Amino acid sequence: MANKIVLAYSGGLDTTVAVRWLTQTRGFEVIALTVDLGSQPKLDAIRERALAAGAVRAYVLDARKPFVERFCWPALKAGALYQGQYPLATALGRPLIAQILVEVAAREGATWVGHGSTGKGNDQVRFEVAVAALGPQLKVLAPLRDGMAMTREQEIAYAHAHHLPIEVKPESPYSVDENLWGRSIEAGALEDALLKPPEDAFVWTSSVDNAPATASVVELSFEAGVPTGMDGVELAPLALVEELNRLGGLHGVGRIDMIEDRFVGIKSREIYEAPAAVILHAAHRALEELVLDAEAARFKTSVAAEYARLVYQGKWFTSHRRDLDAYVESTQRAATGQVRLKLHKGSAQVIGRSSPYSLYRPQLATYSAGDEFDHQAAVGFIKLVGLPVRTQAQVQGAAATEPLLEDDRHVVEVGPGAFEGGLAEPVLAPAVPGVVDTDLRR
Repeated sequence: MANKIVLAYSGGLDTTVAVRWLTQTRGFEVIALTVDLGSQPKLDAIRERALAAGAVRAYVLDARKPFVERFCWPALKAGALYQGQYPLATALGRPLIAQILVEVAAREGATWVGHGSTGKGNDQVRFEVAVAALGPQLKVLAPLRDGMAMTREQEIAYAHAHHLPIEVKPESPYSVDENLWGRSIEAGALEDALLKPPEDAFVWTSSVDNAPATASVVELSFEAGVPTGMDGVELAPLALVEELNRLGGLHGVGRIDMIEDRFVGIKSREIYEAPAAVILHAAHRALEELVLDAEAARFKTSVAAEYARLVYQGKWFTSHRRDLDAYVESTQRAATGQVRLKLHKGSAQVIGRSSPYSLYRPQLATYSAGDEFDHQAAVGFIKLVGLPVRTQAQVQGAAATEPLLEDDRHVVEVGPGAFEGGLAEPVLAPAVPGVVDTDLRR
């Protein structure tokens, strides 16, 4: 009896050839699994293609809603941006696909799962680490890495020879992956780090030159850190992300150009389009500035970086990530309110924010009438803050610094009447050892 393998199937050339290669060369019974995260418009055609290529069954699942709610929203609440920029679109999608691979394998009694990653990228790590966490008994095979070893031209010839239903399109100069949370573009001309990305690399976003001259202002609503609506209208998560991708893309918002530290140990030049993610991260950060106390805000930046690292490295299904989620969830109790942003010529600028739990109190911050801040309290506060500094200076000596005024005659005084009828000649006062007079109002 043939071994069963559940293959993550995109419907493209690589995985269509892989279905037949796994069946014919490796003797597997192949179950194809296609998971739509927002980039698969022709699901019925993909199912038919998988079956025609030799799959015994083809699962096609729309997972856009759980992707946004269970993966994108937690990462947004954490503030997770890899290297402070990348909103982790592909990295967030892989554990979801891996989870469904494991679930289908259990349903089908399969002992293997497969994916279409190569041996050079991060995705092989993400798939296989997730599978190890959820189905450690399963074996993993990546045909493009583990034996299939065909060039594009050889794959096309193989497909024609075996009458596989593929659509051979002109080869893209770029390697692209996309889902609702973002679109990643690499390879081709983009490998020259000095080169400005060609406009044909972008699909979702307008260039700054072509973006509308008039800005759009949007107001986003949040409830406990989760986006709930726009411009006073409650929107489902999927609808909100799709609308922000459309509107942000129109205004050229969401382009990212970075040199990325891959988990496999190399640097790569990565281009991203992520209008909704960029807008929502900016808005969420502005809301947190309003409602988090200074200690929480300071510590949460380190949590955000750690969370992003875990997601990027494929460690979604770990106790460490769940523990971080528990902390993040606690910080979001007061992250409720509205944030107003201006979208214009590639930027998403926060221009207003409000929350019933705001720690910003105008009566404390104002310099005008109604100021409730106790100015005299600052005197004792400064004494206490400076106490260890003064103590150290008294016991161990004053702080050693390089002199800024090296001339012995360093005190310049302006003589009497200097500003009456013209400037007088400056009088160079003799230096007093150990005393530097820098009061220029003398």
